[in-house]
Amino acid sequence: MKILEDIRVLDLTQFWFGPFCTLMLADMGAEVIRIEVPWGGVDRIADAALFGGMSYTFHHLNLGKKNLALNLKTPEGLEVFKELVNSSDVVIQNFRPGTMERLGLGYDELRRLKPSIIYAALSGFGQTGPYRERPSFAPIVEAMSGQSRLNGDELEVGGKPVESAQSYGDLGPGLFAAMAVLAAIRLRDRTGQGQMIDVAQLDCMVSLTPALTGYNLSGMKLWQLNDKYPMGRGFGDLLRTNDGGWVRLASFSPRLIERLKEHLGVDEVTMDQIKLKVAGMTRDEAVRFFVDAEVPIAPVYDLDEVVKDPHLKERGMFKEINHPTAGSYQAVNFPVKFSETPGGIEGPAPMLGEHTAEILREILGYSDDRIKRLVKDGIVSIADGGKLGS
Repeated sequence: MKILEDIRVLDLTQFWFGPFCTLMLADMGAEVIRIEVPWGGVDRIADAALFGGMSYTFHHLNLGKKNLALNLKTPEGLEVFKELVNSSDVVIQNFRPGTMERLGLGYDELRRLKPSIIYAALSGFGQTGPYRERPSFAPIVEAMSGQSRLNGDELEVGGKPVESAQSYGDLGPGLFAAMAVLAAIRLRDRTGQGQMIDVAQLDCMVSLTPALTGYNLSGMKLWQLNDKYPMGRGFGDLLRTNDGGWVRLASFSPRLIERLKEHLGVDEVTMDQIKLKVAGMTRDEAVRFFVDAEVPIAPVYDLDEVVKDPHLKERGMFKEINHPTAGSYQAVNFPVKFSETPGGIEGPAPMLGEHTAEILREILGYSDDRIKRLVKDGIVSIADGGKLGS
């Protein structure tokens, strides 16, 4: 049994922010139906490198979901969607504010159809406020939340800002959105009441920036605080080893500092001593030395090393799945371990229209003749493996 196995989610999201939210729900057992235009969403081919006709990001963010290829810009397509709302628990979309309302699928309309529906509207700047109409991607909200400036100041104060490597401005807000949906499901289960959830990337990234509280308390930027109050932060840095590798040391408590002193055989420890020690070691030797001291240390991995790490393998963080066009590969698994209701990926990212016939037939009770007519009229499309009778 999985926690959300009785929950059906209609997923109208694309790119990273929304799909990461719905991926979390799918990994915990929800039936997530990704609704996509019949000719295919742009995020299927968002990168130059395609694997089985899909970008690696699409594979990563859409594991275990079903796919309904449906044209919502047609009256019949809208009616299909509204029928699905009646048998679903959650609708999640990340269109720009106003798009769903123009389609006739805003929250007021959907709650009229089903008062208990949970409707999550994900956007860059939220459904209200002076920036609500602005389009957004992860780097936009990373910049406006101060994150890019903070990253840059770590290298050079006032120098070029530095963005996250893997769209933190999408993935962090995606987790907030998933958490909010779970909370709304909890209320719905207690009271029968649905609600609208407004999740803005910028709001979430501000919440993920504790340096803002430091500024509000002190009037100083983070680098100014660290310069004025340099003591009490322990020892930590990225350190180069003699084989060209890197390690990350993080010794940020009095107890850890005492362990460092004992292991290094000194009365007082300095960062220069630590750097000198590490510079005379290989990366693996440095890791072993500080692990023996029970001080937090890590090798700086490249991707090929992450996927081979024995700890991650034992924890089940990679699971082999077979995709009908991309073949077999090791997919990144759900990270949280439940003792009674384990989560985890159940299958590959779906082909376009792979489950169209199944959804229309089994959920809405459509006949094969009716489905064929919808295909002929361009309302839906069905993948080669969509299993519709001839």
